Amino acid sequence: MDGRSRKNINIGDEVEIVQKHHQRTGELTDGFVKRILTKSPNHPHGIKVMLETGEVGRVKRIIPE
Repeated sequence: MDGRSRKNINIGDEVEIVQKHHQRTGELTDGFVKRILTKSPNHPHGIKVMLETGEVGRVKRIIPE
């Protein structure tokens, strides 16, 4: 599933994010959503979230359970 719609993302979901300093390389970090930081229902680059590890980035992919 794609991470551009806020309705697709829930607290505790496993996701892959791209952090700000990895945007050029596209390096992904995976983890579990702790907080959803984007307030708007959609964002073209992905919804910004905070992982349980404290890392912040935009969701590129939601990993299905």
